[in-house]
Amino acid sequence: MAISSAGYITFILAFTTLKMALNISNLDLSGKSIFIVEDDQPSVMYYETLLRNSGCELFVCRTGKEFTDYFSEAGKRVDMVFMDFLVPLVNGIECTRLFRKNYRTVPVIMVTAYFSEQTKQDALISGCNEFVLKPVYPERIISLLGKYLVSEAGIFDLSRN
Repeated sequence: MAISSAGYITFILAFTTLKMALNISNLDLSGKSIFIVEDDQPSVMYYETLLRNSGCELFVCRTGKEFTDYFSEAGKRVDMVFMDFLVPLVNGIECTRLFRKNYRTVPVIMVTAYFSEQTKQDALISGCNEFVLKPVYPERIISLLGKYLVSEAGIFDLSRN
């Protein structure tokens, strides 16, 4: 799916305004590894724009297989995963099941535009910590990052100027 340059510029301008309003530039996730398992390019750009200056190491996997291949190697660091439900080759539910075999405590956030009680139940049973419907607004992502990645004072302070 292609996004027009005018559409992308409009997105960036609107996002920059929102980012300033939320004071997201104070988000410090230095030393954290965050995975985005998503095949939709505008969604990937959204995550990248939001997290660009946070200090985290951001990995993007466009297929479930790409993600499962990465973490199947022992010792790979993963601090948080944003998982699309309908990612190609290996869906988000199966990715989470496989991931949970070795990474039991890493937060996995299932993100989808497709809602049913069965889908939500399957996601939670597979090991997802949260089930979030698209569109995911920046304040929700910030809230999730704060909930799961904040372990010490000062790493996540939106009140700073």
